[in-house]
Amino acid sequence: MLKNCPVLSVITVVYNDEKNIERTIRSVVNQTYPHIEYIVIDGVSNDKTLEIIRRYDKQISKIVSEPDKGIYDAMNKAMKLAKGDYLLFMNSGDEIFDKNTVDHLFSLGADADIYYGETEMINNNLESLGRRRHQAPAKFTWKSFKYGMSICHQAIYVKKSLAEPYHHERYQLSADIDWVLNIAKKSNKIINANTYVAKYLVGGMSKKKHLQSLKERYRILRKYYGFLPNLFNHLIIAFNLGFYWLKYRRTND
Repeated sequence: MLKNCPVLSVITVVYNDEKNIERTIRSVVNQTYPHIEYIVIDGVSNDKTLEIIRRYDKQISKIVSEPDKGIYDAMNKAMKLAKGDYLLFMNSGDEIFDKNTVDHLFSLGADADIYYGETEMINNNLESLGRRRHQAPAKFTWKSFKYGMSICHQAIYVKKSLAEPYHHERYQLSADIDWVLNIAKKSNKIINANTYVAKYLVGGMSKKKHLQSLKERYRILRKYYGFLPNLFNHLIIAFNLGFYWLKYRRTND
């Protein structure tokens, strides 16, 4: 019996994703950890998404299907409904890494403000692309994002009492970075799982609107790190991206 048995509110936001939604749901409802509240927010899908969700209505705590103003607005709705001690956003297409992940994470120590781990990338054919380019830091603080988002949103479990609403009207694609940094600045105890905790399906909206996403990220990081430090940090980011591209290109030549 675990000494540390907080309730985890897992939130899935989805719209017209009949291809992937069941895989995400199964990764949550098949967890060995028993204290999970599962909330699914559907943006009034017109494919078979809601039909698939309803198949699991006995295992999902709350299902909402109504119009929203975008992904972060839907996530804010879910946070208002959540009653757990911790929050995890696992949106359609992504997965909790394996059935023991949540159990393992909470066994690492009690009452952390943040638990986090590593992310495996997968493509549309569900083939592993390995670890993401940004490796999760050994010790995470609010300064850890100065060279980019070093932890996937799906790999961060946060104490609900520290969470504020997403600024969805200000940031349409990168509000999650602002949200995580705001929580990290208020956190004292942060635990690294030192293992994979999530699978991330590449090619989301931030990739489709990459320039807008980059502009938003720049504004967010400037807010936290200051104008000149952020400018310098982005020069390092550009260099690292160039080096990574050259290395990857040579590997595949």
